Amino acid sequence: MSRTGTEGRVDGRTARAERTRAAIVDAHLALITEGDLRPTGERIAERAGVSLRALWTNFSDMETLFEASGVRVLARQDAAYQPVDPSLPLHRRVEEYCRQRAELLQLIAPMARAAAMREPVSAQLRRNRLKHIQRVRDEVSVLFAPELEMAGPGREQLLAALIASTMWPAWSMLLDGLDLDVDAARGVMVRTVTALLLTAMASGMA
Repeated sequence: MSRTGTEGRVDGRTARAERTRAAIVDAHLALITEGDLRPTGERIAERAGVSLRALWTNFSDMETLFEASGVRVLARQDAAYQPVDPSLPLHRRVEEYCRQRAELLQLIAPMARAAAMREPVSAQLRRNRLKHIQRVRDEVSVLFAPELEMAGPGREQLLAALIASTMWPAWSMLLDGLDLDVDAARGVMVRTVTALLLTAMASGMA
């Protein structure tokens, strides 16, 4: 057999493996989105249209599946993300930032609820969460750079407060704990972020 023919067969197997892995990740996230927050391997394989053996051939355990699904969730967020202009007045930056945070948090809501159930026993889900935290940290550091600078010695505390108040746990409390709708929850987020920034700026200038 020619080298070209061998390479073609390898490429074909690789493409099929990638399609199978994608189908498994799609099935995992679809089940979660539909409310099955702890889907088993059997249910995932059935939804993906593959055998249970094929699932565990492509993913050695649930942790590796969590990793691949986490990458897919981040890709969905990237596709929806639109940077807020850092040159806008403060009130506009806060409004636009909170509007987008609400949209992105709603986008990942089913996956975040599912992850919260398994995070205590899953190192990979905790690593996935750290990636989300780092992205918010990077965005806030740029978008509110002048206000963070004005906070002086309180900069790191302000940064931590801004991150914590606009991540999933805070959003979940507003929707699931206080039973607010999305618009009301976004309004609370705007009020919180505004208060944090103005208070820290005033303290830094004192």
